[in-house]
Amino acid sequence: MKELLVVATEYAVLIVNAIALLTIFLGTMEAFFTALWMLFTGRDGYRRRAIWLRYAHWLVAGMTFQLASDIVETSIAPTWDDLGRLAVIAVIRTGLNFFLERDLSEIRERQRDSQRTQSS
Repeated sequence: MKELLVVATEYAVLIVNAIALLTIFLGTMEAFFTALWMLFTGRDGYRRRAIWLRYAHWLVAGMTFQLASDIVETSIAPTWDDLGRLAVIAVIRTGLNFFLERDLSEIRERQRDSQRTQSS
């Protein structure tokens, strides 16, 4: 029974890692082509910031899938190296989320200020 669980875990890790790769790839392609389009159409800097924030969302999503994969992989036979890697990934993801949320808050505040200025 344990061998079956190990095999199932290996496949689950492979599938979740593939999902993470696809998520990061799609986000990268979207950011690249949107930025390229913006470059040729001469859009403003606010739009550029929105592109990078959306890209950050894709990256965080991909890292979340990778973290899930590492948790599943570590659950079968954790070593200190596995646990250390999991801890580092969790810290990086938490840091990215913190800075992303801070940037989103700044953009929301700028939008509110802009709306107040326009309505005055």
